[in-house]
Amino acid sequence: MAVSVSKAWLLFILVIAILANSKLAAGACRIRTSPCLSRVHMEHPLVSSSLLFSLTFRFILLLFILLSVSKLSLATLHSSETDKLALLEFKSHVDDPLSSLATWNESSHFCQWVGVTCGNKHQRVIALDLEGKNLVGTISAYIGNLSFLRSLSLASNSLKGRIPSETGRLFRLQNLNLSFNSLEGEIPVNLSRCSSLMAFDLQSNQLEKRIPSELGSLSKLEKLSLAKNHLSGKFPSSLGNLSSLQQLLFTYNNLEGEVPDTVAQMKSLKRFEVGVNNLSGAFPPSLYNLSSLIVIALAFNNFSGDLNPDMGIALPNLRVIDIAGNKFTGSIPASLNNASYFQHLDLPQNYFTGTIPLSCSDLRHLQWINAHTNLLGNHLADDLSFLSSLANCSQLRLLDVSHNWLGGELPNSITNLSTQLTWLRLAENFIGGMIPVQISNLASLTMFSLDQNFLTGTIPASIGKLSNLNKLYLGANKLTGEIPSSFGNMTRLLHLSLYNNSLHGSIPSSLGRCSYLQEIRLCHNKINGSIPKEVFSLPALSVVFNVSHNSLTGPLPPEVGNLKSLVNLDVSYNKFSKEIPGEIGEMLALEVLYMQGNFFEGNIPDLSRLKGIEYLDLSHNNLTGQIPSYTVSFSMLQNLNLSHNNLEGEVPVKGVFQNATAFEVYGNSRLCGGIQELQLHACPIKHRYHIALKLILPIGIAAAFCLTLASLISLRWLRKPKKNHLSVSSGSFGHFYQRVSYQELLHATGGFSERNLIGSGNFGSVYKGKLGPDETIVAVKVLNLQKEGAFKSFIVECQALGNVRHRNLVKILTACSSIDFEGKDFKAIVYEFMQNGNLDMWLHPEDGLRQQSNLSLLQRMNIAIDVASALLYLHHHSQTPILHCDLKPSNILLDDDLTARISDFGLARLLSESGQQALYAHLSSAGIKGTVGYAAPEYGMGGQLSTNGDVYNFGILLLEMFTGRRPTDDMFTDNLNLHNFVKSATSGRVMEILDQTVLNGTEETEDTVTSTSDWTSEQNESLILVFQIGLACSAESPNDRMDMRNVALKLRQIRDRLVGLGTHENQEGLMHQ
Repeated sequence: MAVSVSKAWLLFILVIAILANSKLAAGACRIRTSPCLSRVHMEHPLVSSSLLFSLTFRFILLLFILLSVSKLSLATLHSSETDKLALLEFKSHVDDPLSSLATWNESSHFCQWVGVTCGNKHQRVIALDLEGKNLVGTISAYIGNLSFLRSLSLASNSLKGRIPSETGRLFRLQNLNLSFNSLEGEIPVNLSRCSSLMAFDLQSNQLEKRIPSELGSLSKLEKLSLAKNHLSGKFPSSLGNLSSLQQLLFTYNNLEGEVPDTVAQMKSLKRFEVGVNNLSGAFPPSLYNLSSLIVIALAFNNFSGDLNPDMGIALPNLRVIDIAGNKFTGSIPASLNNASYFQHLDLPQNYFTGTIPLSCSDLRHLQWINAHTNLLGNHLADDLSFLSSLANCSQLRLLDVSHNWLGGELPNSITNLSTQLTWLRLAENFIGGMIPVQISNLASLTMFSLDQNFLTGTIPASIGKLSNLNKLYLGANKLTGEIPSSFGNMTRLLHLSLYNNSLHGSIPSSLGRCSYLQEIRLCHNKINGSIPKEVFSLPALSVVFNVSHNSLTGPLPPEVGNLKSLVNLDVSYNKFSKEIPGEIGEMLALEVLYMQGNFFEGNIPDLSRLKGIEYLDLSHNNLTGQIPSYTVSFSMLQNLNLSHNNLEGEVPVKGVFQNATAFEVYGNSRLCGGIQELQLHACPIKHRYHIALKLILPIGIAAAFCLTLASLISLRWLRKPKKNHLSVSSGSFGHFYQRVSYQELLHATGGFSERNLIGSGNFGSVYKGKLGPDETIVAVKVLNLQKEGAFKSFIVECQALGNVRHRNLVKILTACSSIDFEGKDFKAIVYEFMQNGNLDMWLHPEDGLRQQSNLSLLQRMNIAIDVASALLYLHHHSQTPILHCDLKPSNILLDDDLTARISDFGLARLLSESGQQALYAHLSSAGIKGTVGYAAPEYGMGGQLSTNGDVYNFGILLLEMFTGRRPTDDMFTDNLNLHNFVKSATSGRVMEILDQTVLNGTEETEDTVTSTSDWTSEQNESLILVFQIGLACSAESPNDRMDMRNVALKLRQIRDRLVGLGTHENQEGLMHQ
């Protein structure tokens, strides 16, 4: 079309020129031939010459104009053709599954093609927009020939390869958007030549290496987005020259180093987002100079230090601050109340202290407060007072202050929060009191979590009015009463978690109406009755159904097989009876099946179709028959426990049975065969019938002889005075070691020589020895049976440690219950040997035997965490809760890596319901109260045993570890004890009471210090928090003491702060250490 117009224009000019010259020529002729004008006639030669010159000049001028226009027309034609060829070349490099480029052909002018926009004046391509067309391929280098291009948008396609460097030729380009593709390689340096760029978006690609510093020359740039790539290196300081920049988006890369001070020059900046990198240093001070900032996002980097208390004054336009997952300390700036449009506070996983200072009297637009996993609160009654100041936040949608140090009782003001609130989490704190009945006011809640606190009372039935609730977490509290039947009204519920409380009664059948339930956790309560069949009809129940450690009875209904999608089923430690339903074999999604600790009987049903099973525990039941042959074909099986049943026959040797650490079958006396490590007797060889018949007579004779001999021995035994009626089964020691004899132990310890004596306890002495043909180094505890209670301590320790496994408990290898060469009773327990002795030796080395090494702060923290983890396991996660009753440094052993192991369970108590009273009576009769200085004060007043007693022991131990002072130190007289000594110093003198040998710890780190003056504020604060835990654990009243679940979690949090991990491991991780 453009060519046709040019031709017509040239033709028009040519016609005009011819007509003009013809007219001029005609006039000349008339002048020359007129008879009336003789004068003119006389001047004919001169006129002719002048006229000729004029005609020639005009002709040349017209010819020049004609050639210029022709040349211009040809140039325009050529440039347009270049754009067309560039577009066709681009098309040839991509696949077009949606046929979006179907119009790109000769049937129409390229300015009419899809995605192409041309300028009106020159008919050149000024914009190419193919966003979201699902194009696959690479970007052609010919894109650089679209020299009039102002906007290029190829976002949201599947383009790969490199960004063509020829793109740098597009000096008119104002908008470049290649985001959400799979582009690779480096960002071309010559893109800095696109001097007109205002928007530069390359986010969500696979670009790598550094950010070109040359981009700092793009003075008109308003948006720079390089987020979600693989860019590395430092933040270019040259970017500070981008004075027009409003949005800087660098999140999800691998940038490192500090944010340069030149950022302060970006006076127009509104959004600064550099989260999820490896940036470090203090909160960028340059940001405080940018009063126009609306959004600051620094999450998940390595920033540290305190925030400027005047932040809200310096940044009055701030609306969003996201600094999660860093190492920030100090208080949350109260000046944020000055930023009247502030909406979003996100700072979890830091080390902030104090409280939440925000007030809705100033912040009417506040929508989001996320401060979980910090150190907020002080265990004090007014820690939750900030909830009252949030009552007027009508737009508040999320409040999460879980995993902090918040104390006090749950206030009724919580029910006055915004009715728009959808997410409320106060879990993992120290909150007591009761759940308010008016909690139903928060009708929009989808998440409500108060787990791992100290809540008491019943669960209000009004919670059932929260019809929008998806997740309800009230586990690990001290709640009582029944599960409200009104829960059935929460028909949108997905997760229900009420574990570790004291709930009783039955499981309400109304839960069957919660058809979206995916997860039910009711374990560790006192729930009785049977499981309602309605629960087994829940179609979405797929994640976990855990009702373990309750008092559920009756047979397990066959309807359990309806849970076809369930992955984890745990009905362990209840009172279920009868046979295991065969319908479980139809639950094909099962990966975890725990049924141990019940009264199931009969044969193991056909579970052969459970091909994905990983953990299968049927131990401690009354199962009979043989081990099913199909178990060897479970390729995913990691652990199989069939111990303590009445199984018989041969133990397989294939599949999971090849690895002695992957299965357990001990406690089944009629099993035989198996791998050598089991040390079971060989299975009898089956003979033909007539051979067996020949053996009947001699076998009968032998049997009669044995019977007679057994009768004589029994008669002698009955006549012998009985010392006790307690016994220890050989199964208590696992299946790796046989019981050893007195002679073997005598030889192993060199005749129990003094040179091998390594310590003594309440009821005996401990010797170092070499046992077995490989001379394994062991520790042998020989009981002094002359001391009252020694024999019972032997029984208790074997029972306590025989069936528990944890990396922080000393491991019993075997035991000896025999007589010595003088005919006296001999009892001994053999443990694994701990090379580094006990903790007491490290804390209080004797003169002349001083350790060459001292324990550093971090090493002490790790030991404390080890001990806390072991107690957490004993109290809450072992088959039967176990109390140690005598925790002190000499009972904490250290291995080669200084990993702590709790030992000496001679005073331990098993808190089974049926035996509680008998155990208490034994305690009183024996007069055992633990060790002076460590024993809980209530024990001295005849109080009952409880886990709170061990918590007190631990608290004293923790204070001793960090002060270096025994609770029996001579300085503690009158009313002064270790607890009060530390308490009086926590207000600002903690460095004075710190064990000075901490400063000489041998652990080599970059932060090694030689005096308390070199300690950082973080180290000082961490030490204060450790002492606070010790004080909370050693509180005089048992009800005021911390729970080991919280102790272990808090100590890990402090340790992670010290080492700079900034991580948080949940309780389940602690359980399975």
